[in-house]
Amino acid sequence: MKKLILLSILCVAFSCKQEAKQEVKETKKEATATKTTPSDVAFRGLDKSPMDVAAFPSDHRDANKLIKVRYSRPQLNGRVLDSLAPKGKVWRTGANESAEIMFYTDMSLGDTTIKAGTYSLATIPGDKTWTVIINSQLNAWGSYYYKETDDIARLSVPVTTAKESLEAFSMAFEEAKDGVHLHMGWANTRIAIPFKK
Repeated sequence: MKKLILLSILCVAFSCKQEAKQEVKETKKEATATKTTPSDVAFRGLDKSPMDVAAFPSDHRDANKLIKVRYSRPQLNGRVLDSLAPKGKVWRTGANESAEIMFYTDMSLGDTTIKAGTYSLATIPGDKTWTVIINSQLNAWGSYYYKETDDIARLSVPVTTAKESLEAFSMAFEEAKDGVHLHMGWANTRIAIPFKK
């Protein structure tokens, strides 16, 4: 009788072990069937308007940033600036998503103080001046969803003309006596936006 009970226990234990092995095999098989390898991923080519970042200080080793802008860089590709950034209309200031500007400390644009934080950056191009707009709306595609009621600050800045034409829309910061200037350039058009500390 004892032998029969012992034999029954061994059979049950062996059967459970076999079921557990089968479950592990099936789980591994499912994982292998759904797992993608790096060579299976469909990578996109380089964007026609690649995203870029300008920051101040511009030295990558200096983590103590004052201001940063993230934007996409459209190319002229034989087109004229007015067709890409129409005069008198709100422009996303780049391509694709609206440009975003991050202030790591309170700063001012004209007479308006801008609290530290992240905002969208838009412009209204013109012949002699461009209007610079800091807006609270984020994660917007282009300027399609722009609302003037969300504006934090606006300032008109003069346009200058450069001898050198820039193929790609570009932004760069420069230290100024009272803060930082954000320079924008495309084709022969240049503007400088004065942010004060």
